[in-house]
Amino acid sequence: MMLTTRVLPSTDEKTLEEAAGILRAGGLVVIPTDTVYGVAGNAYLPEAVERIYHVKERPKDKAIPLLLADSEQVQDVASDIPPEACRLMEAFWPGGLTIILPKRPRLPDVVTAGGATVALRMPDHPFVLALIRALGAPLAVTSANVSGHPPATTANEAVDELRGRVALIVDGGMCSGGVPSTVLDLTVSPPRVLREGAVSLGEIWRVLG
Repeated sequence: MMLTTRVLPSTDEKTLEEAAGILRAGGLVVIPTDTVYGVAGNAYLPEAVERIYHVKERPKDKAIPLLLADSEQVQDVASDIPPEACRLMEAFWPGGLTIILPKRPRLPDVVTAGGATVALRMPDHPFVLALIRALGAPLAVTSANVSGHPPATTANEAVDELRGRVALIVDGGMCSGGVPSTVLDLTVSPPRVLREGAVSLGEIWRVLG
């Protein structure tokens, strides 16, 4: 079923309220982030996460990362949080570090593609952080494009990709694009770097000692 896709500016106070309402109801919203535009759903609603896979035509074996508003939310979705994770979050959040931790049972399996771990990041973007706080839940977010297409860095590009598939696209101007986050697996010892990106390995090892 085709949806009517609205485009609203991130600077309008009503946009935040409308976006949060759509997410509470299980709908999807395209949001600007500190890297690229992302298609977001309420991480606690399995039907919302299923919609992300559907609208993106994303393979079901590819887990979806979560965006959090602060480090305290980590305890809601992850377990067995090592001291190293706390040091890394203090040093690099908000920003370009994604950490992988064991998932809590309350997190729907569809988020993690049936896996036992979850990828977490706190983005350096004021609208996204405000939206997560307004929703009161983490966001399951992946790039706002059909799988295999280039990620959108403007609202217009997101419209071209996902018009009719999402209820709302939030226009926050041009996203920086650029370097993706560094991904660090903290479920193993020593931690394993899965992708080097915005945070250098040297910075990570300095924090970890």
